[in-house]
Amino acid sequence: MESVNRINLICLGVRDMATSIRFYRDSLGFQTEETSDSPAVIFFNTTGTKFELFPLDQLRKDIDATAPPAVTQGFSGMTLAINVRKKEHVKELVDLAIQSGATLLKAPVDVFWGGYHAYFSDPDGYVFEVAWGPEFNYDENDMLVF
Repeated sequence: MESVNRINLICLGVRDMATSIRFYRDSLGFQTEETSDSPAVIFFNTTGTKFELFPLDQLRKDIDATAPPAVTQGFSGMTLAINVRKKEHVKELVDLAIQSGATLLKAPVDVFWGGYHAYFSDPDGYVFEVAWGPEFNYDENDMLVF
């Protein structure tokens, strides 16, 4: 059996495709070949992992057509991370996200482990951490090396 210890795709179910596409593609600069604001699904090319937006109602039905899982409000216990190479990039990216419709959850701050980070939520409430660390190293695929 081939190795399965990887995550190839992260899919976010979103309430409004056009709003989310504008946020990720047009404001934050995520790369895609898709030019429409209303595709059935959209994939962004990121280093190491594809990033997908899919209509939330359709995602719920894809999981279980007869009894789709409920959508709840609030923190799910999961965050997505964007790690940056320079400390000043944390504030720059967070400021851009806020200007583009994100909600600031934690302003950029030095943290106990020696890094610098902040949190924001996207238009659907998904929580992102933007972090820089003095010990962060990246491989040739721009993936963190621990």
